[in-house]
Amino acid sequence: MEKDRQNKGRLLLIPSPIGDNDPAGVIPGPVLETLRGIRVFVVEEVRTARRYLSRAGLKGHIDSLEFHELNEHTRPGEIEGYIRLFDGGTDVGLISEAGLPAVADPGAQLVGLAHRHGIEVVPYVGPSSLMLALMASGLNGQSFAFCGYLPAKSDERKSKLKSLEKLSVSTGQTQIFIETPYRNDSMLNDILSCCRDSTRICIAADITMPEAFIRTMTVGQWRKSGTVIGKRPAVFLMLG
Repeated sequence: MEKDRQNKGRLLLIPSPIGDNDPAGVIPGPVLETLRGIRVFVVEEVRTARRYLSRAGLKGHIDSLEFHELNEHTRPGEIEGYIRLFDGGTDVGLISEAGLPAVADPGAQLVGLAHRHGIEVVPYVGPSSLMLALMASGLNGQSFAFCGYLPAKSDERKSKLKSLEKLSVSTGQTQIFIETPYRNDSMLNDILSCCRDSTRICIAADITMPEAFIRTMTVGQWRKSGTVIGKRPAVFLMLG
């Protein structure tokens, strides 16, 4: 295994902005320097990645880079084939559509492949909407769980929300979940229709952006507020 590792490059996990930010404002300088030295990338969507890299200091050099996509449409066999990208000591950068790669992101499959083949995995510092939302929520940061996307159908979603609320009440654990932007307001409506008045809900939208909205209130207070989230990236946090 160690001999194989010596003949392979590293997998570099490169964060990206979680909004339409100037990369220099949210990505540490040393990470951007590392990014500019990578020539082979596995990305969730090539167009987004090219735009990010151009703004990160590689404008004029994009056509010299090598891109491979890894998203929900990528077949398992294709992912296995990406092991060849590390041949000859080539470092490979993994970039998500937004935020930290491999967290709520299909890039986790490439990280798993790297570990199976003894390839060194190097994570770099950058913005995480989940952790930033938790930091700003005022809810329990000692015990929390990320639940990903909840069911799309309202009845199933309400059932899941009640289950998470019950778990939160019994354990004191903050429950974190996300939704597709166009269903944000449906999610909020379901929360307000099925959760207890005293349950605390934090909604953190457009984190790191000038128009960021981060607010924690009880369900009863949210009902009175008449808040509309709109179609923008948001994180929901619950503590009963």
